[in-house]
Amino acid sequence: MFAMQLSKPHTPLEWVELPDPHPGPGQIRVKVGACGVCRTDLHVVDGDLTHPALPIIPGHEIVGRIDELGDGVTDLSIGQRVGIPWLGHTCGHCLYCDEGKENLCDHPLFTGYTRNGGYATMTVADARYAFPLGEEGDDVSLAPLLCAGLIGWRSLSHAGNGKKIGLYGFGAAAHIIAQVLRWQGREVYAFTTPGDTEKQAFARSLGAVWAGGSDEMPPDLLDGAIIFAAVGPLVPAALKAIRKGCRVVCAGIHMSEIPAFSYDILWEEREIVSIANLTRQDGLDFLSLAPKIGIKTKTTTYPLNKANEALDDLRHGRFDGAAVLVP
Repeated sequence: MFAMQLSKPHTPLEWVELPDPHPGPGQIRVKVGACGVCRTDLHVVDGDLTHPALPIIPGHEIVGRIDELGDGVTDLSIGQRVGIPWLGHTCGHCLYCDEGKENLCDHPLFTGYTRNGGYATMTVADARYAFPLGEEGDDVSLAPLLCAGLIGWRSLSHAGNGKKIGLYGFGAAAHIIAQVLRWQGREVYAFTTPGDTEKQAFARSLGAVWAGGSDEMPPDLLDGAIIFAAVGPLVPAALKAIRKGCRVVCAGIHMSEIPAFSYDILWEEREIVSIANLTRQDGLDFLSLAPKIGIKTKTTTYPLNKANEALDDLRHGRFDGAAVLVP
């Protein structure tokens, strides 16, 4: 197999040839058809997430077909198309797993961080954390749903049922969740880097009723806000933009330092919450709904060996929507 592998944070990924892996009990081997490039991958490469299992193959928005089954796998089959997400394994017996909060498991494994991921021609995954995808849609268009879509979906479920929802950072996740919000009959307010008129136009093309810089106030107070950008100062900005009794959801796994802010913008029962990982039920719910919504992902594709270029383009916001690697 071939892969783009990280040997040390703050260094480029390296093109390597490795022995083909084989699945152990309860595992599957997947021939990768496409793998999305997520901002979390940047956090791994840039050292923001500090304990990767080095050397590591990044990538956790994986779409591919099973070509080998490990012992004990009976509910999946050779040739079946599956998606492999960020949360790749849980212990099943800690306090959080027992409470049905597997996304907070004390002993998890994360795809592309603590177990090898999808920047490769094949990968091995826990069969319990592989989502059957069916045959509708192509691999490239589906790949961003495996994290940008799933984390966006979980974030939206925590943002409440209000009419007016603000999305801070209009990248891969926001461009998917904007379509969900419009399908639900709600209003999208898109916040981008100040002056980024191209991203603002992209948001409007997806039905946003308003789009502006993150330094601006929306025309009306919002019923909730989701922060997708890893920018701590957006937290007090979003608090100022929501009405009383509403919530700011921090969707990222990493965020820069949140600056001090006065209590008055939090008062009146405003809330700040974070989102961690996902549950399998999140995946089942969202992936079954996505075809009904008719979500169209905007993607820019790169050959697998151009993963460093894709990551740099993501870092500097050089494309709309999502980047996807194709082996």
